[in-house]
Amino acid sequence: MKNKKTLVLGASKKPEKYAFKAISMLVEKGHSVLAIGSNTGDVAGITIRTKAIPLKNIDTVTLYLNPVRQREYYNYIIETKPKRVVFNPGTENPEFYQLLQSNGIKVEVACTLVLLATNQY
Repeated sequence: MKNKKTLVLGASKKPEKYAFKAISMLVEKGHSVLAIGSNTGDVAGITIRTKAIPLKNIDTVTLYLNPVRQREYYNYIIETKPKRVVFNPGTENPEFYQLLQSNGIKVEVACTLVLLATNQY
């Protein structure tokens, strides 16, 4: 299996949140995970940071932020140059799709958990 370095944006240490489940499943499936959320914490051995840090070689950014909260990360994500951005249910944002695509970044409107569970990640 290919390790896809993934940034989980909108990470949470609350077990009922999908971002928490995504971090856990990504780690379980052997992917390197970085996590940024509004509160610090630890999920499956991954530390959640509250500040955007410069990143390199990111394959996938998976979003768990609503479109309004995504705005402050537009430039950050584009500068990080991931291969793709996964918009999980509830994060759909056509304005951001266009920005990403015009910067050569693939847009995937999907559920990270489903992609992982069905080996399509």
